[in-house]
Amino acid sequence: MKKLAPSILSADFSQLAKDVAQAEKGGADFVHVDVMDGHFVPNISFGAAVMKSLEGKTQMPFDVHLMIENPDNYLEDFVTDNTAYITVHQEACPHLNRTIQHIKSLGVKAGVSINPATTLATLDFILDDVDMVLVMSVNPGFGGQKFIPSALEKIRELAEIRRAEELDFEIEIDGGVNLDNVQEIASAGTDIIVAGSAVFKTADIEDTTKQFVKKIRSV
Repeated sequence: MKKLAPSILSADFSQLAKDVAQAEKGGADFVHVDVMDGHFVPNISFGAAVMKSLEGKTQMPFDVHLMIENPDNYLEDFVTDNTAYITVHQEACPHLNRTIQHIKSLGVKAGVSINPATTLATLDFILDDVDMVLVMSVNPGFGGQKFIPSALEKIRELAEIRRAEELDFEIEIDGGVNLDNVQEIASAGTDIIVAGSAVFKTADIEDTTKQFVKKIRSV
């Protein structure tokens, strides 16, 4: 089943729990947590404390996306009873296998993300070990960017690799997703779809979420 992970990067932080509750009521599957450090990406978002403020206020699991340098130093901070995935960037991890194993040792599923200009070949020796691959369809750092179409080819290629090698990692996409392109994205082979501004910057978060879920589940 295709799943929706609204990104709280685009939520109203003065009423974060309320916004998340509306997305949950609309049928969202995960809370996507975009963490930025101002070094790996040119923006600063928030840390583990903001994510942890949602504990007890939502039944949705946390899908943590660390767009940061030296992620091994901070992994434990993002492990909660709600944490389902922690994803790190291939470009930020000189010892990626070790980082993936570190995440798994914490009892959390491990994901790896690649930027738009990074080829899938960089993942050749890690796909056996990861639970998820996150394909960035914008250059990370800011919400509200335009979708980069070449991400669809990466998704299709990943889905074929998974089938041919009989692997079971999930495929996620993040960046520029909206109601106009979400069905094409889902059809390409994506399992988990992140949407930020297109969910949280709308007048009716619950209704918008319902529209997203209906579109992706129809594929």
